[in-house]
Amino acid sequence: MAATFASPSTVVGLGGTATSMSSPPMKTRLSSGFLKSGVTARNPLRLAGACGGKFTCFERDWLRRDFNVIGFGLIGWIAPSSIPAIDGKSLTGLFFESIGTELAHFPTPPPLASQFWLWLVLWHLGLFITLTFGQIGFKGRNEDYFKY
Repeated sequence: MAATFASPSTVVGLGGTATSMSSPPMKTRLSSGFLKSGVTARNPLRLAGACGGKFTCFERDWLRRDFNVIGFGLIGWIAPSSIPAIDGKSLTGLFFESIGTELAHFPTPPPLASQFWLWLVLWHLGLFITLTFGQIGFKGRNEDYFKY
């Protein structure tokens, strides 16, 4: 067994060249997908000129908020929610009326069975849906997403 290790043999390395044990040692350059290459890869996240030395995947103002959307969205929700459609009363009126009723006994919170929670959820859900669609429509029109 020891004789097999001592005898000269041919070894095929990762580089594809055959070397002999009896030949003088040569500096072999191995190449593999597991080894790092001699050239350092450039990190795309460290671009010196982008955003003052920082690279970001999102725009700085990704929300792109606009006070026009907030103003028109609020008016666009208060106007239809003020139409008296629920037993001659409007959703906004019922919501504000329930706020006054609950503030009458201020230190104690409203009970779970109170109508306040229903009007609160419905009014705010309608407001946020209106603001979301307003943001989509206003920004979509400004940035030419919608072609006629």
